[in-house]
Amino acid sequence: MNDKHKKVCSEDQAVLEVLKNLDEAVETVFDRSQDMKCCPIGASVSGICCKNCAMGPCRIRDDKVGLCGATLATIAARNLARHIAVGAAAHSDHGRDMAMLLKEVAEDKAEGLKIKDEAKLLKFAKNLHIKTEERKIKDIALEAANKALALFGQQEGEIDLISIAPQKRQDIWRKNGIVPRGIDREVVETLHRTHMGVDQEPENILDHALRNALSDGWGGSMVGTEITDILFHTPQALPAKTNLGMLSEKDVNLVVHGHEPTLSEVIAELADDSELVQYAKSKGAEGINVVGICCTANEVLMRQGVAPIGNFLSQELAVMTGSVDAMVVDIQCIMQALGELVKKYHTKLITSSPKCKIPGATHVPAEEGKVLETAKKIIKMAIDNYGNRKKVRIPQITSDLIAGFSHEYIRYMLGGRFRESLRPLNDGIIDGRIQGVVAIVGCNNARHTQDKYHNYLTKEFIKRDYLVVQTGCGAISSAKCGMLAPEFYEHAGEGLQSICEAVGIPPVLHLGSCVDNSRILTVVSDVIAEGGLGEDISDLPAAGIAPEWMSEKALSIGAYFAASGVYVAFGGEPIPVVSSQEVVDIMTKGWDKKYGGQLEYVPDVDQILEKVINHIQAKRKALKIDVKKERVLFDMDARRELGNV
Repeated sequence: MNDKHKKVCSEDQAVLEVLKNLDEAVETVFDRSQDMKCCPIGASVSGICCKNCAMGPCRIRDDKVGLCGATLATIAARNLARHIAVGAAAHSDHGRDMAMLLKEVAEDKAEGLKIKDEAKLLKFAKNLHIKTEERKIKDIALEAANKALALFGQQEGEIDLISIAPQKRQDIWRKNGIVPRGIDREVVETLHRTHMGVDQEPENILDHALRNALSDGWGGSMVGTEITDILFHTPQALPAKTNLGMLSEKDVNLVVHGHEPTLSEVIAELADDSELVQYAKSKGAEGINVVGICCTANEVLMRQGVAPIGNFLSQELAVMTGSVDAMVVDIQCIMQALGELVKKYHTKLITSSPKCKIPGATHVPAEEGKVLETAKKIIKMAIDNYGNRKKVRIPQITSDLIAGFSHEYIRYMLGGRFRESLRPLNDGIIDGRIQGVVAIVGCNNARHTQDKYHNYLTKEFIKRDYLVVQTGCGAISSAKCGMLAPEFYEHAGEGLQSICEAVGIPPVLHLGSCVDNSRILTVVSDVIAEGGLGEDISDLPAAGIAPEWMSEKALSIGAYFAASGVYVAFGGEPIPVVSSQEVVDIMTKGWDKKYGGQLEYVPDVDQILEKVINHIQAKRKALKIDVKKERVLFDMDARRELGNV
């Protein structure tokens, strides 16, 4: 084991076992995190750096200003807005690609792909205000695809999908002028406003940043989630296994990694193809084993039960087992270090998107209408590489999990086939068996012990009767340590345990990839519509946490939840504004007053726990449900008495 790894870098025992068994020095993200310290100038804790023009970079502290006179608060607001714009662009571009794919399918230009969830298509079309009566499904799909694509270039009005939000929330957005007009327009305007010499009022800059973030959560991300469900079917609860132990010594191992699911969904479907399996056997393997990393893993897990073998910080470790015959990557959260790492192993690294090419990788683009052909080609490349394996060391560590909790399935799970409803969830919160709902989401960050904060907070909340919902790398963190198994309800508080036992669910619900945070928006909107917990999302006893955040996408997600009325806490690394108390106050006190939500950096994990609990209890008190009610079984006389009231 490399001396650098003596510091505990992960709570994932499979990761630690791979590092322990290395025969040679192999540099990983964990090594680099120790060798390379954060830049003291660019780091938010030491000062704010402005490099938006060639007179800089200007390093600003205290009451100093930049060469142009820009204050610390203006620079901090501009920098955060740019981060949010990039995060929103990343998620929304994913949504655009899914809309383009739906159009290809509707026009019969996508070999091997079809609409798998017609009911979801009809619902999506309705939310886009498209007429569906007495029309063919493909005609509806084509119009829905074109309407979804129009949301990106729209210049006026409001994006249609905000109509899903409670009416009171829509009114708050309109009052403050932050309803997105068009997805791309808001990204471009953010970049323009933050150009040297344009918007210089911090609050105004940040209001537009929220508008940009809303174009992601209620726009691009929601488009991505809805259309993925339409084309590959809406997730339903299913069992699976997780961690590096799901790699196989006897099968061809093909890892899908990234965030865009189209090619990976087809690859997973073809793993049992008799012709391809026979080809694998001809090369000495017993079969084809498709597994995943990051949010592509979450996508194919939610729909096909494909094993997620790790989250963001596990991608290098998978290659280092010596068992990965091919890793096919698409977009986002893919380390360039993989290109150098595979030179020491037999793994073939394959890029599939024109937006992401990596030195050392083989580029196999999925051309328009040829996804099936491309998937078969990649699988054969993996099979052909099976015989080139050297030493294989797979840690025999796995965990069981249940995933697939789409908002549709949650309604079905709670209400049944003929009367699906969120009423049992609302009633559980009202009577105190569930104290509130906490979303623990987001990335890993190598500056901190992998999975540590995710796992600690999840365990602490469920034992206090808080239902936890998760997406992205955070969901994989909990899955790897067994918290997504139904049996884990035994670790929950008495109230939450009673509901989990009755319904047959784990106390931690996996809702999908990071794009699928839009599912949470839909669920909380449905909870408000169900009644009994206020009129707006900001009334709910709920909160969001990104305890190990890394990506600019996390900042966009946090911002659109804050703008939607949710208290959001970020842990781990500071949000890049903490040197400006003025901006911190705008994002906490200011946003809370205007929007009913806020985005706050909280450095200590126990302080996050305390702040979120206090916030949720305050919401319960405001709703007058802070006193736990006893459940009463009414006899016939009591029922007659109620009828006479």
